[in-house]
Parts: sequence; C-alpha cells; structure tokens
Amino acid sequence: MDKLTTFIIVGFLAQLIDGTMGMAYGVSATTFLLFLGVPPAVASASVHAAKMATTLISGVAHYRFGNVRIHLVKRLVISGVLGAGLGAWVLGNTESDIIKPVVAAYLLLMGVFILLKARGHVPGQDDIRTHIIPLGFGGGFLDAVGGGGWGPIVTSTLLARGNHPRFTIGSVNLAEFFVSVAASTTFILTIGLSYWTAIAGLAIGGVVAAPLAAYLCKHVPTRALMYFVGALIMALSLRTLLTFLL
Repeated sequence: MDKLTTFIIVGFLAQLIDGTMGMAYGVSATTFLLFLGVPPAVASASVHAAKMATTLISGVAHYRFGNVRIHLVKRLVISGVLGAGLGAWVLGNTESDIIKPVVAAYLLLMGVFILLKARGHVPGQDDIRTHIIPLGFGGGFLDAVGGGGWGPIVTSTLLARGNHPRFTIGSVNLAEFFVSVAASTTFILTIGLSYWTAIAGLAIGGVVAAPLAAYLCKHVPTRALMYFVGALIMALSLRTLLTFLL
C-alpha cells in the first residue's frame, strides 16, 4: 500500500470518529505522523492544512442536518482563531512535549466526568452559560500546539457542563474550520507546508467521511454517544500519559 492510500484511510477513519463524536481527527492523524517520525511542527501544519477541507465539509454537513447552534459557533470562532494563531506561532518556534501530559491529564478527568453524567443524567438542552471565550481560546491554542485537541478540549468541556451532545458536536465541528484556517495561515507564514502527500491523503479521506459522520451524529442515541465520547477521551489521554511516563 502506497503512502497516499494509507493517508486516505487514516483521514477517513479519523474524520468518521471526529464528525460523529466531535473529536479526534487531529489527535489521530498527528499521532500517526509522529509515529512515522515527522517533526511535531510539520505534523501539526500538515494536519491543519488537511483540516481546512475536512472541517468545511463536516461543518456544512452538520449545519444541513440541523446539528448546529450559530450563537455557540460565533463565540467559539472569535476566541478559537486567536488561540490557534498564537499556538501555531509558539509551535513553530518551540517544542511542545512539555504541555502534552498536562492536557492529557485534564482530558482524562473530562472523560471520567462525561461517563458519570451518561450513567445518571442525559442532557437535552443547550447550556452555554459562561466561559465560552476562554474555552475557545485555550482549545485553539492547544490544538495548534499539539496537532489536535480542539474537539477533545472544547467538546468534552461543553458536554461535561451539560450541553446537548448533538448540537455541541455539530457546532464545535463548524467552528473548527475557522480555527484550522487560522492555524494553517500562521504555519504557512512561519514554517511553510512541505508534506503534501500527507496533506492530500488526509484531506481526501476526511472529505469522503464527513457527510456520513454528520448523519451518524444525528441518529446515534444520546446516551450511547456520551459513553463513546467519554471512553474515547480516556483512551487517548491514557495513551499520551503512558507514552510520556514510560
């Protein structure tokens, strides 16, 4: 199997998870690139370039399926774009390993909390009362620095606060397009783009999977969706922590 086909498969699977559960495209794709020995800054730049295509298609699909709350998208975009731009600039000039265990520990706690909420109360209404702007800024910054994390941080936090999974996932996916554009633009201006095979493959696979993922998001039962999201966050976070400790 050639590299382009491999990246297409990775992009498809990553977007299928991301569009259905609101997270993990960047984390999955970046992890794969790092496994191949790609430097963190190049890996993050490549993934964000591919995400400009996948998040656009995903966001439009979620909007058409009625999974989006525009008022939430607007508040996330403003702060997320600023955070992503700063994060991309920082990554282009420094190493990001020191921040990974901190983020992983936070996400692990979020995953546990979501599972506990799934066992007890299943939210059915929007609840975006406070702290959306700092959440968007932090999510955008860590997403650019770590090559992924917008979905795990923003989606998991909103779900933990009691937001409806379907509208949270759809809104966060649409906002991610603007965050990806901000990060990619900064990377282009600082380190440039070089790994075009990965960018093309991840984008093609993600674009194909995006409409299917948005459809699944609308039809997967709320409680089951929360269980899957919580378990996914915990698995990814534990892997990151174990890799750092061992």
